[in-house]
Amino acid sequence: MNEATPRVQIAGTGRYLPENVVTNDDLSEILDTSDEWIRTRTGIAERRVGPRELRAAEMGACAARRAMQRAGVEPADVDILILSTATPDRLLPSTACDVQAILGCVNAVAFDLSAACTGFLYGVSMAEGYLTARRGDVALVISTEKMSAILDWEDRSTAVLFGDGAGAAVLRRTENGSGILSSHLRSDGNLAELLYRPAGGAIEPMSQEVLDERRHLMRMEGREIFKNAVRSMAEGCSVALEKAGLAPEDIDLLVPHQANIRIIESTAKYAGIPMDRVYVNVDRYGNMSSASIPVALDEAVEEGRLKPGDHVLTVAFGAGLTWGAMAMRW
Repeated sequence: MNEATPRVQIAGTGRYLPENVVTNDDLSEILDTSDEWIRTRTGIAERRVGPRELRAAEMGACAARRAMQRAGVEPADVDILILSTATPDRLLPSTACDVQAILGCVNAVAFDLSAACTGFLYGVSMAEGYLTARRGDVALVISTEKMSAILDWEDRSTAVLFGDGAGAAVLRRTENGSGILSSHLRSDGNLAELLYRPAGGAIEPMSQEVLDERRHLMRMEGREIFKNAVRSMAEGCSVALEKAGLAPEDIDLLVPHQANIRIIESTAKYAGIPMDRVYVNVDRYGNMSSASIPVALDEAVEEGRLKPGDHVLTVAFGAGLTWGAMAMRW
């Protein structure tokens, strides 16, 4: 099996995490839950929750600055800025344009992308196409999520799962053989109401009734999401490996979406990758939606678990339903 030839690589990564740590014991003071209940079902011990005034744009800009610094890129060098978020600061304009203004990326085309937890992989794939077509030389992909703003803090089934954070990556055309080997993206809108916000959009605008009934907040069918996540992420890994010309034993590190430790373990098992080659930080951050993978990649590089020449496989699943996987030579 011949390994694919990369055309675009990640040249730098960055992350931002709010300082405030909320532990399981903290949540047990406001919810009918316990540290043991949360840990045994999710693997989560704590998560970051930003203050009310912290904007998704600010978190994204902080992560982006770090990524640009590592890549040796100035704001004016960025040709395209793609921002993934399920928690935009406002409906108009895009959060991407707000980040563009904060960073001073005056030459970039900027827009938001909505693919929930799979958003980073969607964004990187779009940036790869843009750069491969030579529409520009530098792409900035940002995933920033303030999940605490859309949680029902009276709903134990969702409130314990999510956290706030942002991750970013700078992409360039490859010159050294490193880069994206394959990607596989899918979606199924027929399953949208397994994970969604019932009201607050154009179909049913915000009203006092919506607020009173808390229908502007996230709802999730946990058991169905679990089954679909494992099935879809396993499929994504298999297809991405085949397209890349790789086998499971070639993968040095699997970086999955950090939704739940049981989903991570099941995905790794079906992908044929042992847990000692899987990056896990769900215990410290919970589910940060699309920010999970770029934060994990940045930490893995910093910790020396992801080194130049390594083969890395990333995989995600989220609302939409959306899912996807990407194989890279780092």
